[in-house]
Amino acid sequence: MYKILITDKLAKEGIDLINAMDDFEPVVKTGISEDELAKIIGDYDGLIIRSATQVTAKVLENPGKLKGVARAGVGIDNVDVKTATRKGVIVMNTPGGNTMSAAEHTMALMLALSRNVVPACNSLKKGQWDKKSFTGNQLNNKTLGIIGLGRIGMAVARMASGFNMNILGYDPFAAPKEAEQLGIEITDNIERIYREADFVTLHVPRNEQTTNLITAKELKMMKPTCRLINCARGGIINEDDLYNAVNAGTIAGAALDVFSKEPPENMGFTNCPKCLVTPHLGASTEEAQIEVAVEAAQILCEAIKGGPIRNALNAPSTSASVSSIVLRYAELAQKIGAMLSTLAPGQIKGAKIEFRGSLADKPIDLVATSFIIGLLQPYFDTTVNMVNAPILAKERGISIDHVKNAEIKDLESSFSATVETDKVTRVIRGTVYGGSLLRIIEIDGFSIEVTPEGAMLIIFNEDKPGVIGAVGTILGRYGLNINTMGVGHKLEQGKAVLAVSLSKSPDPQATAELNKLEFVNELFVCKLQ
Repeated sequence: MYKILITDKLAKEGIDLINAMDDFEPVVKTGISEDELAKIIGDYDGLIIRSATQVTAKVLENPGKLKGVARAGVGIDNVDVKTATRKGVIVMNTPGGNTMSAAEHTMALMLALSRNVVPACNSLKKGQWDKKSFTGNQLNNKTLGIIGLGRIGMAVARMASGFNMNILGYDPFAAPKEAEQLGIEITDNIERIYREADFVTLHVPRNEQTTNLITAKELKMMKPTCRLINCARGGIINEDDLYNAVNAGTIAGAALDVFSKEPPENMGFTNCPKCLVTPHLGASTEEAQIEVAVEAAQILCEAIKGGPIRNALNAPSTSASVSSIVLRYAELAQKIGAMLSTLAPGQIKGAKIEFRGSLADKPIDLVATSFIIGLLQPYFDTTVNMVNAPILAKERGISIDHVKNAEIKDLESSFSATVETDKVTRVIRGTVYGGSLLRIIEIDGFSIEVTPEGAMLIIFNEDKPGVIGAVGTILGRYGLNINTMGVGHKLEQGKAVLAVSLSKSPDPQATAELNKLEFVNELFVCKLQ
């Protein structure tokens, strides 16, 4: 009999599903302490939680029979995923369960904002009958700009099309093929969204690329009649800039369900009559809670019985049968993917990976998936791993061509990747020397040799004397040590590339100073794990 421990309030339907399964028994113990959970966790095969239970390193220190933890919801901040991975415990969540709930809440806020529902309601409750002050606007035939075309963004698009809205879509990563079939006009220029949309809704994760995505600068691009909705993540919009813009009439209004800190510390919305706020209600529907409870129960029980592993946030351990050279190439491929995610900005149109020499005769699935992990991870706020990487790529319509060439040319083996976006095509090639030393040996046709580690500074520059000295001087001024460095030249073009692995990432001031050097054409900072 498999025992499933449930330590947070869970919809009855999820518990009933476990009860209905052969060989499974649910045990509900809510409100227990960390110490108590640590003592009993090893007696259970699975654990289902929501947001209250903290699955810490202490809890996971002696996991006993525990095979998996399932979060009935999206966030996983309350689970020590690294410790779980080290202890062989699978961690899963239920990202699909709140899709419709979040999309409907987006539409609810859009409608309430455009029709002045909240202030009109408050006015009438005070005994006033003031129709004139609360004249609103229709959604019909308005342009909706959707930033982020994942599951929730696409669900919003389907709903908005029912309101006869014109939909303009932008995704910083890749737009799913279904988007055009749905009638969404895809743009690779996010400023079109800001300038043309009557409503702008955000559905992207919060990461380095999207934090403060919308500031005073972007708000000034918008129409004075534009309304902004955020049901995604706090911090994507600079809240001070937003409240100032709404109060100044730069835009017509805003609706927020998420905040930089929750509960919010920035209470600027209290003095902002045209700002509608809700306390992170995107997933707060009875139906959504039932869906995530049922999904958590299903995926956990399937995994425990040895079935398919779905929505895993940590990858299962690599089989000991995989050769050490394949493991090293998998590590190299992930680093190359991470580098290309930075060096190739824009929406991904296609990718190709090539296995050359002796590597082409070995099992390469692990290497290929590792490349996808490196490429995708910067665009997601959940962990991308061996389990979910191919699925995430497929959802965004990204196909990756595999080429094997067993012919040995200049090296015994090598791995290369090409990524084409709407802005640029980049190629990186690497190899493993002596069975263990990772090296990048080519960037965009420049022959080079550098170790991919830490923070990689990549500079495409004019080929002239003094480049290394000038760069080194600035790095030294900011206390940045150079670990390894490589230089590549194209003498006939007068172009060069400088690749440097650093002790730590340069801060924005250092990067800005480097960018001002007269010989710099392009500069990128790639952060490698």
